[in-house]
Amino acid sequence: MSALQIVAGVIVIAISLAGLVLLVRAVRQMLTTFRVGRPVTRTDRPGARTVTLLREFLGHTRMTRLPVVAAAHWFTMISFGLLFFTLLTAYGQIFDPTWTIPVLGHFFLYEWLAEFFSWGGLIGICYLIYNRRKLHPARATGRDGRWSRFFGSTFWQAYYVELTILGVVLCVLALRGLEYKVDAGASAFHYPLTFFIGDAFGGLPHHTIKALIVVIATIKIVISMAWMITISLNTTMGVAWHRFLAFFNIWFKREATGRTALAQLQPMVVDGEPVTMESLEELDEDAVLGVGKIEDFTWKGLLDFSTCTECGRCQSQCPAWNTEKPLSPKLLMMTLRDHSAAKAPYLLAAESARADLPAATAALADLPLIGETGYDVANPLTAYNPHGPDAVIDQDVLWSCTTCGACVEQCPVDIEHVDHIVDMRRNQVLIESAFPNELSGLFKNLENKANPWGMSARARLDWAKGLPFEVKVFGQDVESLSEVDYLFWVGCAGAYEDRAKKTTRAVAELLDTAGVSFAVLGDGESCTGDPARRAGNEMLFQALASQNVEVLNEAGATKIVVTCAHCFNTLKNEYPQMGGDYEVVHHTQLLNRLVRDKQLVPVARPDQADTSGVASTASTVTYHDPCYLGRHNNVYAAPRELIGALPGVELKEMERSGMTSFCCGAGGARMWMEEKLGTRINLNRTKEAVATGADRIAIGCPFCRVMMTDGLTAEQANGDAREEVEVVDVANMLLAAVRRGGDGQQERPERSEDAPQPA
Repeated sequence: MSALQIVAGVIVIAISLAGLVLLVRAVRQMLTTFRVGRPVTRTDRPGARTVTLLREFLGHTRMTRLPVVAAAHWFTMISFGLLFFTLLTAYGQIFDPTWTIPVLGHFFLYEWLAEFFSWGGLIGICYLIYNRRKLHPARATGRDGRWSRFFGSTFWQAYYVELTILGVVLCVLALRGLEYKVDAGASAFHYPLTFFIGDAFGGLPHHTIKALIVVIATIKIVISMAWMITISLNTTMGVAWHRFLAFFNIWFKREATGRTALAQLQPMVVDGEPVTMESLEELDEDAVLGVGKIEDFTWKGLLDFSTCTECGRCQSQCPAWNTEKPLSPKLLMMTLRDHSAAKAPYLLAAESARADLPAATAALADLPLIGETGYDVANPLTAYNPHGPDAVIDQDVLWSCTTCGACVEQCPVDIEHVDHIVDMRRNQVLIESAFPNELSGLFKNLENKANPWGMSARARLDWAKGLPFEVKVFGQDVESLSEVDYLFWVGCAGAYEDRAKKTTRAVAELLDTAGVSFAVLGDGESCTGDPARRAGNEMLFQALASQNVEVLNEAGATKIVVTCAHCFNTLKNEYPQMGGDYEVVHHTQLLNRLVRDKQLVPVARPDQADTSGVASTASTVTYHDPCYLGRHNNVYAAPRELIGALPGVELKEMERSGMTSFCCGAGGARMWMEEKLGTRINLNRTKEAVATGADRIAIGCPFCRVMMTDGLTAEQANGDAREEVEVVDVANMLLAAVRRGGDGQQERPERSEDAPQPA
């Protein structure tokens, strides 16, 4: 063995041992930190979880929102795993430059894949470096770089990881070329993508090429082990650790089927059991409700924080962040990650040993998770301080969230942001009594009047006055809901809010015209509890939901049609937690089915139809996806199909539509809170709708109707929108088209024995 090989051998053995020891220590440290979190079971349906992991890993299904980035990352990711074998080869080449892995080393399929993914990894990582530079906050115009999704990310870590990958793939390609020259029986068949690299070294002596193999193999190992040492010393380096932790975070995700952690919120849990109105009385006085300290999160929450890649996809889609508010889902996860790592030594130390801890670590013991950080509006990073001194996260961060779910939907590693935010809200409301003043009125109205507006229950049927048919009421006109096709859940907005009443009346008229029988609960209906739950008042939600479930079950409800996206989500996805299992359909789904089945026939306006009745000119409509209908429940097609079935109507999509739709600003109980920071979310969305040039802004949720109407009024007052533009529910559009059939009243079809099913 030459002196070069001896020196190289000593270097690689020393750095490899150091890297391995530090990595084992880092893994043990992280696992110990995760165990600080509260228990939660995420091992059900292991087969389905494994399939989900393989689908998301190999298919990159969570990254396809940015297809070019997804392709580049896929090649980089696959090359990282596959090229591990080239690392093993490099160790052997230190001592024998001609060494290859037995059997596998000269198997042509392995060689082809190794070379293909080396080049793919090289191109992929070069693009990712370019993309990060292109989107650097320093290049983002306005708002001090906030437009960049990488704003707030730790750039030195990202560049270090990317340059490590770049260095490794360059070494692999160089080694493959040199191997071609020292392999006596080499041919382009075994080196199809690197033989020309070897030919470039054709003039060098054989022993020099072998020496180059030793040198480059050493460089490759040193680069790899230096990376291992670096990440072992920086356990909060999510941009590196995600390539290991993501597999576990995906496998342990909330839904084994792979569905995102949206729709239903998880119940509030104490000692591993959901808290109910009955069990609340039996809890210890010091029982923790929600999350008030970092150790109150579950171990899965702590794993979530450590898995964050700092890619900023969540940040770029967040309605709060995009309207100059302090909430960034990315910065929130990063701060909780850093805080958990900083506080872990205190939490893991024995009581007797805590006095010997550094003062900075001991100070974290009683540091509030939520409070006033001295947040500077001009610098959103000041809202996040994992080391105090006053609080980890500013309260404005917590209460800026609309729970729209864009962060969860966008996250490539399945972090459950909304669950964590609501858990922190629960603690603030139920334990600390620290919440925005406006919520006091909301909670009081829900407690006393069972609706957010504080209106009398006797007014719940006022919307039906003047209808040309009788609206059946359970308990008065029908004794059991089995006598009708559907229970029509009107909702608080549909009963009390003037704009929403128009939708309620329209749906009732359309169902009557189509021959679909329905009944309502009248004053027996209460708020579903959605705003209370998302504001953190879990026990108020439990009270309202329990009351409604009892009424629904006693009434024999099985199928429910609802116009409010929030009621739809709560009844469908959260009431099963309370013992209420129903078939719930949104009104756009049911109406779409009725139109498809010709039970409702829309007709064009006279000025839009030629002599044959076919539309000749089209009015334009843009559709706003309600977050709790679209993103939370994947209902995107039905409203659009319904709009498409309207004669003389042309749909113009906004730039942000479907799963990337922008929130109206009403979710998460934000409808009852003032927007005191940044610009208004509803104005941001309304401007986008107006920019399409559409004549009407179609919606499918009363919350959205209120927010978009207010936004449009403001735009029209400023002269930024045409006066004739209006916000209208899809049901109202359909009713107008149906009424044009015949003499203003479409003939009612014969009563069908089979009730229409949801789309």
